[in-house]
Amino acid sequence: MGRQPKDYDVVTSATPEQVQGLFPRTVTVGAAFGVVRVLVPSEAGEVPVEVATFRAEGPYEDGRRPSSVRFADPREDVLRRDFTINGLLLEPESGRVVDWVGGLADLKAQVIRTIGDPRRRFAEDRLRMLRAVRLAAELSFQLHPDTVHAIREHAEGIRQVSAERVRDELVRLVVAPARGEGLRLLQSTGLLRHILPEVAAEVGVPQPPEFHPEGDVFEHTVRVLEALREPTVTLALGALLHDVGKPATFEVRDRVRFPRHDEVGAAMAEEVLRRLRFSNEETRRVVALVRDHMRIKDFPHMREAKRRKFASQPEFPELVELLRADCLASHGDLSVYRWIRAWLEERATEPLRPPRLVTGHDLIALGLQPGPAFRHILEAVYNAQLEGRVRTREEALELLARTAKLREAGGEASPQVEPQA
Repeated sequence: MGRQPKDYDVVTSATPEQVQGLFPRTVTVGAAFGVVRVLVPSEAGEVPVEVATFRAEGPYEDGRRPSSVRFADPREDVLRRDFTINGLLLEPESGRVVDWVGGLADLKAQVIRTIGDPRRRFAEDRLRMLRAVRLAAELSFQLHPDTVHAIREHAEGIRQVSAERVRDELVRLVVAPARGEGLRLLQSTGLLRHILPEVAAEVGVPQPPEFHPEGDVFEHTVRVLEALREPTVTLALGALLHDVGKPATFEVRDRVRFPRHDEVGAAMAEEVLRRLRFSNEETRRVVALVRDHMRIKDFPHMREAKRRKFASQPEFPELVELLRADCLASHGDLSVYRWIRAWLEERATEPLRPPRLVTGHDLIALGLQPGPAFRHILEAVYNAQLEGRVRTREEALELLARTAKLREAGGEASPQVEPQA
């Protein structure tokens, strides 16, 4: 396809023991299955190359691994693989491509097709159903009709695949070039309701046409994914799950509404990500995107201190991109997005959250005893600092003293100071 490979796999008649004897640095990753990882020196450090012995496999009894493996010839090795485009061998010395399964024709036709009977291939390893969709999304290929039919017949079997394996395929799918079409394929093949029933529930849920002329919640989610520009995994997952709370909060009053769908969706997103074994940091970032995707639309109307604190959160750049995609996938109005971009550019050379000019030690120096009021007083002064009403330590100390006296007198804060963001 004219693309630079990210890695290389070698298949050979040499046994694992022979491979280990040929190279000084090897790691056994699956000797029982004839696989050895060879660590090849390069300028960038050691590059791992997986070397497998030609093999044939016995029956798959657990829907993931063969019950037995025996060494075989190259043709047998190819015929037990998953898809035709993955069944091509390149003879390195001659450059000849060996194709016993029609992989070259399917590459030219841009088709994902199993080698042999798709039902048998998916029964051997049920993850292959999801992998087929992921490959289609990565390569912008179509699934062969027989492959689609077999996935629909056996979609429920994906439930037997471990959460970690499903997660790894899903991660690659949501950042793939044709990720929107990949999500549609998950839905049309029946896989989505077994992998992400929360997202499948969006199908057919109507939205107010004046804000969402594109259609139901699921169609909106697809278009948001498509509108993202080179998304990170967490941004793509945030887009995938940003409206996951809408089906549960759907109601019709003067019009269709989804009250608190961002809060409900954040809780649901956390459940999804925990179920799929995402890391704590990935979960935190995605949940923050879902929780704040409506809040960011009020950014121009926030006080300056509140804006600076919001914008200094690590996921804020992803949230801004999610806002852009969300708007493009619905009403098309990018005015808030442009306002935020201009605001950020104006402050590009300064820290959004500079070091505090005063601390609790300054309050103690004023004779105050540490307690709950400390946080409110310090926050009020810091807000004034963020909003430019206090610029020097001397000004901050003066405001600190005035605010502390007001608190002691029973007031919350001076009229010029916001107690909390």
